[in-house]
Amino acid sequence: MASNVFIVMGVSGSGKTTIGRLLAKQLGLPFHDADDFHSPANIAKMSNGIPLTDADRQGWLADLAAGIGEWEKAGGAVLACSALKETYRQTLQAGAQLPLRWAFLDGSRELLQSRLLGRKNHYMSASLLDSQLATLEKPTYALQLPLAGQQPQDIVNKIIDAYAPSSN
Repeated sequence: MASNVFIVMGVSGSGKTTIGRLLAKQLGLPFHDADDFHSPANIAKMSNGIPLTDADRQGWLADLAAGIGEWEKAGGAVLACSALKETYRQTLQAGAQLPLRWAFLDGSRELLQSRLLGRKNHYMSASLLDSQLATLEKPTYALQLPLAGQQPQDIVNKIIDAYAPSSN
């Protein structure tokens, strides 16, 4: 059995928030964006094109793990979170009693860059894409979802199909 907490993960520009919101709506679960949990200091760093360090992320990850535990007890949720490193994912998993449901949004640097450059009113600087890609440790256990040629609803359908109760 797996938790009803879904993590939609990937680097900035992969569509985590868009996919996460659609997935949450279809599953009737609350949606949370990990970006909303960053400290003002972390947001200031990213706004200025400065990559976060593991130390910068510690409190943020701890807060998210605590939230995951609460959301699991409440019946589930969908979290959009970069979760770039395996150690970050282990911290998030430690907040849950059951295995989390991971969906990894994967796209080419060119596609991600074009999305970031077209984005308005977001603090994440497009200049940080290369540092995110360098940090990314792709999870082999997550549902792998290539972005190229996919519409958001198609990706959501694949997540739902992969995690349907009959597939547990």
